[in-house]
Amino acid sequence: MPILKVARMGHPVLRRKASEVEPEYLGGPELAEIIEDMFETMVEYAGVGLAAPQVHLGIRLFVMQFDPDDEETLRFAVNPKLTPLGNEGWEEWEGCLSVPDIHGRVPRNDRVRLEAQDHEGRVYAEELEGFAARVCQHEYDHLDGLIFIDRMRDYSTLCFGEEYRRYHAPRPKAD
Repeated sequence: MPILKVARMGHPVLRRKASEVEPEYLGGPELAEIIEDMFETMVEYAGVGLAAPQVHLGIRLFVMQFDPDDEETLRFAVNPKLTPLGNEGWEEWEGCLSVPDIHGRVPRNDRVRLEAQDHEGRVYAEELEGFAARVCQHEYDHLDGLIFIDRMRDYSTLCFGEEYRRYHAPRPKAD
């Protein structure tokens, strides 16, 4: 499977609202290949989510795996709808493959309801919380032409990756 080129901040595809995936593509080999390529690209770049606009495709589709060590957390969301459920304003650090090596604190809801179709067109719905809810909201924003910087309240938290890892990243707890 090919690794796809990731659009970086400034590319117009990241600022456009993505179009619905048409019903005739659901369950087809073209969509299955796109999803597989997106998943492989996400893994290659050590991401936890990737939206179709980030790989130059203007369709409402994202993949995410909010725990890279657990295949049960892998999701393919076609034509998703997102409903906030939890407390608004939960602020945490985010980064983005389209904004390489930049991190900042972003407010999000701590719980959401995701309704989407899988690659076959079957509808599913689930509630996500915590980190999974954050990843879902981040990827969903890409479908509406938003990047995490647009959601930030305080730009003083913007930092390069090296400084994020040195001063802000969670540290493993000593036994």
